[in-house]
Amino acid sequence: MTELPDRRTILTAGLGALGTAVLPAIAQAKTPAIPIIDTHIHLFDGTRPQGAPYLGSKAYAAKTNISLPAGYRPLARPTGIVGAVAVEASAWIEDNLWLLEVAQADPMIVGVVGRLDPTKAEFAEYLGRYHKNPLYRGIRYSRFYTADGGKIALNPAAVDGLKLLAEADLVLDTANPSMNLMQASVLLADAVPNLRIIADHLAGFDPKPEEQAAYDATIKELAARPNIMVKLSQVYHPKPDGIVSTDYEPIRARLDYLLAAFGEDRVMFGSDYPNSYGITTIPQAVALMQRFYATKSHAAAEKYFWRNSARIYKWIKRAADQPTP
Repeated sequence: MTELPDRRTILTAGLGALGTAVLPAIAQAKTPAIPIIDTHIHLFDGTRPQGAPYLGSKAYAAKTNISLPAGYRPLARPTGIVGAVAVEASAWIEDNLWLLEVAQADPMIVGVVGRLDPTKAEFAEYLGRYHKNPLYRGIRYSRFYTADGGKIALNPAAVDGLKLLAEADLVLDTANPSMNLMQASVLLADAVPNLRIIADHLAGFDPKPEEQAAYDATIKELAARPNIMVKLSQVYHPKPDGIVSTDYEPIRARLDYLLAAFGEDRVMFGSDYPNSYGITTIPQAVALMQRFYATKSHAAAEKYFWRNSARIYKWIKRAADQPTP
């Protein structure tokens, strides 16, 4: 097994090193024949007078407090990425508007996933307001359940709000996976069957040995709900000891397991930039998934890299080199 040093020391160079090799196991990605839509990036500007509540990974925040399309584009485009969905990480409601304004100004951004609380009385008002912009494709929210005494139950107020989200034909992105969140997502999929639910970063979840049986059962339940999709993202991720493993065989096995469970029509690519900074680069994340899909059909690769996201997010084509949904 090839291992990387602790993520706190993995990068010693500046931001210009983002395109250089951090993971030695995989070469830099070449421009692929299949265009790529990156369904998971974060944008923020900590230089604003009010600052920003989220600044990416600790390694990224130590370098800069800005993540904007102008900085993302030169890292992404050489890999074949032609568009991206910006996912809001700020809980400040006014940042939904800020993110839309940033996205509107740059055709690299084909969609925005905002952050609203469906349990709030003003949820319907804000949802209607932001949804008027066609770039607004959904929200990211995970606190739609309780886990009192280990029993998972849906929050009725959240379910009511998420029904409005489904009626608006928008998606729900869920945050970093946990056993509780995955089990609650099964309940939510049944309660709101017309809601497209996206399990973010599912490839980055490592069940504990004592959780493996429950994990396998939960994956089976998630896969049985056709309105649950997954991002095969955070494929490179730190283990509990802080080490990032680049051993391809267990990575391939994990990806094959999830692909077999959910099928080629329900998986999407996401770089998680710049939360991924200090763990992997965008070229390495792309190259890893190109290596994996090199053993699959061309049609399956197209679905993963852009076609599925076009159907699930219903993102907006804004540039000539972006594929036509």
